[in-house]
Amino acid sequence: MDAVTPRAPDGRAAGPTQRRAALALVGVERRYSQGQAALEILRAADLSIAHGQSVALVAPSGSGKSTLLHIAGLLEHSDAGEVFIDGAPTARLPDAERTRLRRLNIGFVYQFHHLLGEFTALENVAMPQMIRGLSRAEAEKRAKELLTYLGLGARLTHRPSELSGGEQQRVAIGRALANAPRLLLADEPTGNLDPRTSDHVFGAMTELVRATGVAALIATHNLELASRMDRRVTLRDGKVVELA
Repeated sequence: MDAVTPRAPDGRAAGPTQRRAALALVGVERRYSQGQAALEILRAADLSIAHGQSVALVAPSGSGKSTLLHIAGLLEHSDAGEVFIDGAPTARLPDAERTRLRRLNIGFVYQFHHLLGEFTALENVAMPQMIRGLSRAEAEKRAKELLTYLGLGARLTHRPSELSGGEQQRVAIGRALANAPRLLLADEPTGNLDPRTSDHVFGAMTELVRATGVAALIATHNLELASRMDRRVTLRDGKVVELA
């Protein structure tokens, strides 16, 4: 019996590239009501990111970067189109299954670190793994390895309030990658940092992305940081456009 070809709800089939990709958006549309009018944010947007590939999303504020990331991360539903995670269509999945996919396959890094203040750096990174089912010993071992790789080996027992802004964000990166996701999504992850700290944190994140082979989509205003990534894309009239 032939395998069923994954398709978007509008009937568009995922091609070979999309089926092999860590993330593929096919014909994604998103609009919001603004009074009696509809504000179109995404219009038949297509994007495919391979395993181990890093992509910078460079676009002005209000263009739909966060909306695109939220849809790609299954935090928000699109109005049309399909999001394939590791070749699997997600648009018609029940919320419980979307939550499971997020927990197992997707890591998030935001502009603000969102660490739990009462827990140490080690505990913040170990916790997602324990929720997934790892023992405390296993989770803390991997957390220590990640944080040491990120240059925080001497800060494992420090709480967020005892860490600098750059250190807090590196802990957030470690937490996002703790469960070995297939996809990392980051929304202006260095936006609150000074240029020197931003450069250091971005470098640590991209090194870890390459070391783990995770696919990464990172929204940033910083063109210099974006130039270090494998590809650069932007949003124009609601569509994803490749940049040179």
